[in-house]
Amino acid sequence: MPTERELHLGLMFWATGTHAAGWRHPDARADAAYDIGLIQEISAEAERAKFDFVFLGDRLASDPSLQHSNPAQISRLEPYATATAIAAATSHIGVVVTANPTYSDPYSIARLMASLDHVSAGRAAWNLVTGADQAAAYNFGRDEHWDTAKRYAWAQECVGLVRDLWDSGADGAGGEARPVGHRGTYFSVDGPLDVARPPQGQVVLFNAGTSDQARELSAREADIVFAGPQPTFELRKEYYADIKARAGRYGRADQVTILPGLTPIVAPTTREAVELYDLLNSLAVPAPEEKPGEVVRKGGIGEGHVRNRSSAGRLFGVDLQGKDLAAEVPAETLAAVSEEGAHRLAEITRLTRRTADGPRRITYGDLVHATPSELSHTVVGNPEEVADMIQEWFEEEAADGFNIYPAYVPGSITTFNELVVPELQRRGLFRKDYGGSTLRDHLKLPLPPRRPAR
Repeated sequence: MPTERELHLGLMFWATGTHAAGWRHPDARADAAYDIGLIQEISAEAERAKFDFVFLGDRLASDPSLQHSNPAQISRLEPYATATAIAAATSHIGVVVTANPTYSDPYSIARLMASLDHVSAGRAAWNLVTGADQAAAYNFGRDEHWDTAKRYAWAQECVGLVRDLWDSGADGAGGEARPVGHRGTYFSVDGPLDVARPPQGQVVLFNAGTSDQARELSAREADIVFAGPQPTFELRKEYYADIKARAGRYGRADQVTILPGLTPIVAPTTREAVELYDLLNSLAVPAPEEKPGEVVRKGGIGEGHVRNRSSAGRLFGVDLQGKDLAAEVPAETLAAVSEEGAHRLAEITRLTRRTADGPRRITYGDLVHATPSELSHTVVGNPEEVADMIQEWFEEEAADGFNIYPAYVPGSITTFNELVVPELQRRGLFRKDYGGSTLRDHLKLPLPPRRPAR
């Protein structure tokens, strides 16, 4: 078990970037989703920076309406195929594949993940998601998406069965393949798995979610937990403490690593970082001014406000119709915004350094761009400022590290690796080299023994 905390970093690979306009940045590669050579290069670059893993998300549906809010969710390569190509181009970095048990059977998941662990020599991980996307149901012949209770009951049985299947394969230490003979509420599987036991014994398991069911599943089963967005720093610390406490009840508090998402907008100077942030926002395409109160789906990860004048006006309580978005908002107008608007004004100041009455004033455009809900926490600044934020969250136990969400690809990944990683290493927070060759090595997780047959 780990006895000393160590900062962990993963790379969330979204080919068009996690900013809604990331694909429009002059240095972005809009074709990155299907350029496997580029994906391999980015993964190798993350490995040179000593990242723990490259994370491949997935969504089992597409929706052209996401072009204004989350274009990375529209189209991508199937993650198992991509992961295999990444494994072939790297030697140490972990490779995380998202697989949804709501729409996949346990034997297939166990077989594919065990195979990937062999292909990568012990670097595979399964990101377990139960899905929150109604559109996926229609692609798999169902009339409706299951409710939360059924999805998590299904997932819990699936996880246990997948673990049994991994342990059922022939063990390189001399153990023979053995049947599983599972007869459960949702699944009946004889086994054994037709793939030898994974090099990691049990493939590393990822999970995310903020519901009570998600937290309990994470505490009981996950090696890495993706912490979802929280509105305040104190709530982030409460989430961290809750997951650790729940995991402690299963005797595994030291075996669970909690990683929120982080979008770093970094440049050599603060001024340049703010200019980059402003550039990305200026490239975002506003949503049509349509129905009052309209929200936009972020793919399978919930809903949020649309980016336009009407939505910003409702949220802040400010009339933006006909306003020049580059114009400054009068201080007296900002003083009268809603409670939610006041919280977002503080975020605007944190990100842009603009204020209501200082030398650099908040603009109407700032209100529009602050309206969509963030998919991850965003930090804007020079390398020291970004490292300060990472260090604070780590030392205050709001996070064990971060899953880095690049605003655009590949430039923001390179900039973070060249500017922030060396600063974290200089502070003694992040590794300068790998301590082993498997993902379990990076996480300081022991090789689990083969469990007794049922």
